Amino acid sequence: MRSTRFGAWGRTLASAACITWAAWHAPAALGQGEGSMLVADGIPPAPAGLKERVAPYLESRAASFQGWHPSRREILVLTRFADTMQVHAVAQPGGDRRQWTFSQEPVASAKYRPGTGDAVLLSQDTGGGEFFQLFLREVATGRTTRLTDGKSRNTGAAWSKSGKEIAWASTRRNGKDTDIWVMDPAHPEQARMAWERQGGGWQVMDWAPDGRSLLVLEYVSINEAWLHLLDTATGSARLITPKTEVSSHADARFSADGRRVYCTSDAGSEFRRLTVIDLASGRREAWLKDLGWDVEAVEPSPDGKWLAVVSNEDGVGVLRLIDARTGREKRRAPLAKGVVSGLEWHPSSHEVGFTLSHARSPADAHSWDVRTGLVTRWTQSEAGGLDVGRFAEPEIVRVQGFDGTKVSGFLYRPDPARFPGPRPVLVVIHGGPESQSRPVFLGRGNFYLEEMGVALLYPNVRGSAGYGKTFLLLDNGAKREDSVRDIGSFLDWIGRDKGLDAGRVAVTGGSYGGYMTLASLVHYSPRLRCGVDVVGISSFVTFLERTQDYRKDLRRAEYGDERDPAMRDLLGRISPLTRVRDIRVPLFVVQGLNDPRVPVGEAEQIVKAVRGGGGECWYLLAKDEGHGFAKKRNVDFQFLSTVQFLGRHLLANDTR
Repeated sequence: MRSTRFGAWGRTLASAACITWAAWHAPAALGQGEGSMLVADGIPPAPAGLKERVAPYLESRAASFQGWHPSRREILVLTRFADTMQVHAVAQPGGDRRQWTFSQEPVASAKYRPGTGDAVLLSQDTGGGEFFQLFLREVATGRTTRLTDGKSRNTGAAWSKSGKEIAWASTRRNGKDTDIWVMDPAHPEQARMAWERQGGGWQVMDWAPDGRSLLVLEYVSINEAWLHLLDTATGSARLITPKTEVSSHADARFSADGRRVYCTSDAGSEFRRLTVIDLASGRREAWLKDLGWDVEAVEPSPDGKWLAVVSNEDGVGVLRLIDARTGREKRRAPLAKGVVSGLEWHPSSHEVGFTLSHARSPADAHSWDVRTGLVTRWTQSEAGGLDVGRFAEPEIVRVQGFDGTKVSGFLYRPDPARFPGPRPVLVVIHGGPESQSRPVFLGRGNFYLEEMGVALLYPNVRGSAGYGKTFLLLDNGAKREDSVRDIGSFLDWIGRDKGLDAGRVAVTGGSYGGYMTLASLVHYSPRLRCGVDVVGISSFVTFLERTQDYRKDLRRAEYGDERDPAMRDLLGRISPLTRVRDIRVPLFVVQGLNDPRVPVGEAEQIVKAVRGGGGECWYLLAKDEGHGFAKKRNVDFQFLSTVQFLGRHLLANDTR
């Protein structure tokens, strides 16, 4: 048996001001009175002083760039002052964030009306259910009107260039298929379905400059996605990316004159390239051919002269300025090694806005003046008063998998002067599975490094995005558990690194990363101390049967069709629930009640099974959350519980 003492770290906590875990768990402490929305099942009282020690790490914020005012040098951001992300206006770099929305639910996106800027289009769901509704907020009065029906799922809304109409994808017709809809926001009752579709993966990409047609993406899987040109008046459409090979297209935009389309595409290539499509002739041309990495975003300037292009190079975002006529690179933005997202040009066509996050900075709004090369930081988000300059920068780890396939990840090491000797390791596995761990700001995760002396390893196992489409396919179908075997290869590597303690390793992950956590505990329990599963899949069969209807076929394209007897048998055999008896270390399960992707039953059945076999299993359920926690009070509670769990089991003295 392993000790449940915290060891030296626990003794340090005990010297802090006393506050019991039960007190922190009290509904009043959560600000919710008798109607507490959190259910903490099996979580014992915490060590004294835990909340005070963790508190500074809970107070970091972020600000995501949402767009420019159409006539002034001002921006919109999403940021949090209280419990949730809300819309704020920033009139100048470093200026005050003027809050415009005050909902208890987080706002997902905000875009000014083009031309006038007299209104903002908002997207928001309730309780994390992801049935997003569209709202129009009038800037002058603050009046907000719901534009959609309040029941369907509405995503990807885009303004026409004139600002007279919006287009989006909605499940309004039958709750399953995502059709393309068009509306004049002044008359929401006259919203019309412009294109009836089958499947849940249809998305609006962009409006043509003349306001008559749309670029629409048909998404089947990360490996198969095609572009269509839709006439919104007649409902006629044509495919502009031939289906002659399995390929994927994304981030499509019209040129300023409407004659060309810029997009990312892996057609005829291992990686996504910047691709130009002539709409009259159908001719395609690939630019930036020799990067050897994915181009992941492209945004044309309003005057048609430039393209702002982001590439993903070994996880690091690189922002380039490209001549829109020749495809030649003009210059690169001088940025820290991190992740760039949310590109949008100012109407002046000489400044592009974006969000940047890196290891020593929370995500914040920035802009790049392409004439001078100057990068301006618009928001300076707090990090709880902590010195972010001392936070660990990641190093890239490269490991050979069981079959010779090279896999990599990012490793953050604690300061060896403060934490000498081999350090315990928390392996953090991304979701998706078609996602990628990248060097972003860790926020409260820095507590593990700074206060617990725990190294953080973020692996990108086979099936991760960013390393080519061959690598992306290596975990499909019968190869699903090959990605779990990659975790075994990382455990082998940890054992060879003198700065890491192979006897003290834990694993965690969310969504598909939750499945990977459970599967790692099944296969490698003797080599792991514990695991934290956040909104994870415990059975592929029940997951595919219960996930929301609009998602079923999209997920079957990745995991397999559970309605096929042979595939059902395979999915059953590789599901952690089937082999729950092989999980022989403590488990912590975190779940949102309203999760539309991985339903709550996935958590409940693994908790019941582990406990039924005599195993230790903590369970945290949020009644007002979905696929991961978004409200600060819930996120704080989850983190404090996780710190307690890891303190007990990962940092425990090994008395085996």
